[in-house]
Amino acid sequence: MEDMLYLMNSLWVMVSAILVIFMIAGFIMLEAGSTRMKNAGHIAGKTAFTFGLASLVFWAVGFAFIFGGNANFFVGMTDFFYSGADLELGLSSTVFFVFQLAFAGIAITIALGGFAERAKLSVYVLFTILFSALVYPVVAHWIWGGGWLAEHGKQDFAGSTVVHLTGAMAALAATILLKPRIGRFNKDGSANAIHGHNQVFTSLGVLILWVGWFGFNAGSTVSVDAGFFGFVALNTQLAAGAGAVAALIISWVVLGKSDIPTILNGALAGLVAITASCAFVDTWAAVVIGLVAGVLVFYGAKLMEKLGIDDPIFALSVHGIPGIWGTLSTGFFATPELATVGQPGLFYGGGFAQLGVQAMGVFVSGAFAFVASFAILFIIKKLLGGLRVSEEEEIMGLDISEHGTYGYPEVFADTKSKAAAEK
Repeated sequence: MEDMLYLMNSLWVMVSAILVIFMIAGFIMLEAGSTRMKNAGHIAGKTAFTFGLASLVFWAVGFAFIFGGNANFFVGMTDFFYSGADLELGLSSTVFFVFQLAFAGIAITIALGGFAERAKLSVYVLFTILFSALVYPVVAHWIWGGGWLAEHGKQDFAGSTVVHLTGAMAALAATILLKPRIGRFNKDGSANAIHGHNQVFTSLGVLILWVGWFGFNAGSTVSVDAGFFGFVALNTQLAAGAGAVAALIISWVVLGKSDIPTILNGALAGLVAITASCAFVDTWAAVVIGLVAGVLVFYGAKLMEKLGIDDPIFALSVHGIPGIWGTLSTGFFATPELATVGQPGLFYGGGFAQLGVQAMGVFVSGAFAFVASFAILFIIKKLLGGLRVSEEEEIMGLDISEHGTYGYPEVFADTKSKAAAEK
């Protein structure tokens, strides 16, 4: 019986890992669709490449820093260049490794959203290596690897803080140092919309992410015992639906029209928010968490625009602000029966204790991710003589300036040929 449970756990987590890895395809579609056609090939290619690069870094040092023994305050110090050592987890250790690798890949993908349409490819490469080695593993160790926040009972079941807030704070550092894209803001501070080139791509990307999130959240049970992953999946779905509905309503009320990107971002915000709490709250609370996230994502995007922050992929308003709300939400809604980590929330007689732990975790993790990412990017800027492509290269698009080819050759190459022929 134990052997059968071991095999079933391993199979379930392996399937979940594949679902999380498939989320990279969702990010490719989402980011390419949300940006301009002249950068589509670059965005798709760098997303796939940086996931592969982050995987190598995670194998070499990332896993060891998170879960290794002989730990100091920041990281573990054993199991470098992981080769399948048995961790006695009730499932295959290599399957668990692949599952955790997938999460690390998602974190860097979120972070790189803040670089979109203006960063050099070399910056993507260097930042991927350093973020995957020095930023993400520290936060993950603190919360999931038995670090000091885990000792305080920090609740983050599948990564609202570890993955989403960490990635968003790195994206914030990038947007500040890179500065806005050409034409995004006027001299008086007013904003100009830079529309993505394909809402169908964006919608498909969101749907792929939505499906992949069941591996993200339900897979984090790392067990088939009692079918609890089904309850986690239900909470995940309810929050996503509520987020989409709330975003539709708030955009319709404020703008007079229901805005498609806002609706899509609302679904993602609901998913981000429920990621911390999906195993700790009742279904009604999952709906509330999603509804609040759907409103927050709308006003979060407005706030970023007002602050003059150019966030092309909405990394901050989708992953950052809802990530904070989702992490704090367990301090309100975690039930005594489901709070297997930490304490029940405020609304279930737990007082402010768990809410305080959640707030501390958000502040410390977010601050560390931002400061460390900012420092890494500042050093890269000095080493490379800048983070950003030239104005000419940005105007022509990163497809041709960084890679020498067009993502849509039948559009751009044919236009160029016709113009030459007319001359």
